[in-house]
Amino acid sequence: MRRVVTTRDGGVSRAPYDTFNLGDHVGDDPDAVAANRARLASQLGVAPDHLVWMEQIHSRNVAVVDGPVGHPVEATDALVTTTPGLALAVLSADCVPLLLSDDEAGVIAGVHAGRVGARIGIIPETLRVMMSLGARPERIGAFLGPAACGRQYEVPPEMQRDVEEHLPGSACLTDKRTTGLDLRAGLRRQLLAAAVAAVAEDPRCTIEDPHLFSHRRGAPTGRLASVIWIDPDAPTESDDSDAQADSAASGDPFSTGDPGPTGDPGTTGSLAP
Repeated sequence: MRRVVTTRDGGVSRAPYDTFNLGDHVGDDPDAVAANRARLASQLGVAPDHLVWMEQIHSRNVAVVDGPVGHPVEATDALVTTTPGLALAVLSADCVPLLLSDDEAGVIAGVHAGRVGARIGIIPETLRVMMSLGARPERIGAFLGPAACGRQYEVPPEMQRDVEEHLPGSACLTDKRTTGLDLRAGLRRQLLAAAVAAVAEDPRCTIEDPHLFSHRRGAPTGRLASVIWIDPDAPTESDDSDAQADSAASGDPFSTGDPGPTGDPGTTGSLAP
């Protein structure tokens, strides 16, 4: 299994989408988005039509894909596949991108877990679909990508109470001592309660990090992509590492790594453009 988290650096989009925007729904020049997506596919070593995108709508809809689609999968917030070489992409700019894999079963998933989707159960539904394809929670490794952190994610008290009721562990206080949400903390608790083997987290906060897109920090803006795929050329038994590393300071649009053992969410690595 391999996975990548992009940064906002190294693309061709102009401000306010500068520069490696991968979202085609935010008002950016379509040609710039297409060029950025083509570059991402090239760097991943997959054909552009094997990089699968979603029309994300903050739902609990999960789609199983087994081949190139040619267009974003409509009205869904999680993709699951067992097909090697098919890369599943999650767009985000504060919401939590979640990448899941059961190496032994050969099942992977990419999940868009925003506040609404997390609240209504996108994670349990994704795990259910993965298990229907042979995955087992105790073998699944989970990776929570960069997202809005609890220090900065301020919400009204009634919203905090509602989300906490449905996603326990997500309520927090911000740096301003106001009511906030730490969705990654709530999702981590939910994953561990579901017996998921291991949960790793990219600690970066999209609101704080200028190398990442953040809708809360300034809209309109672009979107990052978190991508997971089964490398058809990788050894059957891998002792490589899997994860992400922030290489944005050098202008590298990618944070990436190679796959770790089953259930291991990984260490760190990087990929130059």
